[in-house]
Amino acid sequence: MKLFVYYNEEEIAMSKKYISWNVNGLRACLDKGFMDFFDKVDADAVCLQEIKLSEGQLAWDKPGYHAYWNYAKKKGYSGTAIFSKEEPLSVSYDMGIEEHDNEGRIIALEYADYYLVTVYTPNSQRGLERLDYRMKWEDDFRVYLNKLRENKPVIVCGDMNVAHKEIDLKNPKSNRKNAGFTDEERGKMTELLDSGFIDTFRYFYPDVTDRYSWWSYMFHARENNAGWRIDYFLVSEELKDRLVSADIHHSVMGSDHCPVELVIK
Repeated sequence: MKLFVYYNEEEIAMSKKYISWNVNGLRACLDKGFMDFFDKVDADAVCLQEIKLSEGQLAWDKPGYHAYWNYAKKKGYSGTAIFSKEEPLSVSYDMGIEEHDNEGRIIALEYADYYLVTVYTPNSQRGLERLDYRMKWEDDFRVYLNKLRENKPVIVCGDMNVAHKEIDLKNPKSNRKNAGFTDEERGKMTELLDSGFIDTFRYFYPDVTDRYSWWSYMFHARENNAGWRIDYFLVSEELKDRLVSADIHHSVMGSDHCPVELVIK
């Protein structure tokens, strides 16, 4: 089901469209229709997570876009990228905290009115082996975002590896203590939102069910829409009146995630 928000043509003309997508390996996604979607959506910036690239592995030359990459030190793992039509005032990478800065998880572009940040939040992993580290990451990332916010408003997008509420996944009861739906992870998302951020999809669609952005490759999960909404666009509260629309492109294939979208004026 496609959801619509009605806004006037002037708002559309003056707005910016941003896309976020965990591509689960950019080279693989390029073979599965990535450029078809990229060209069709014609976004002002496309933010990617889990690119799984090392420097020099992919020749990217897309006219009309500035490309920014943050590679993990470990080969074939993690990593982020942003392709932006507008050249930013500045670009920064990571949080400046050594224990967090080896996996290519953050890029921040500074535009005139706000920062655009993409993030690939660490997964707590099977058996919650990395949950303690995840809690430290969450606290440091929240401080990092709010430090940026002292300068200007913030848009943050990406795979944040948590379904915040029961409405955000198909099977909440059976996943209660699994990575991505623990009380601890959900609580950290609540803390981030309470610090002054808005979950844009829920801002427009507070009660909509069965809208997800990730599906397991197992058990025909995508075919049965047994998914999770773990990919987000959050904005700091100062941008609330500039929100135009939010969407989830659930029909776009190429990864176990689908793209999510924000339009802001």
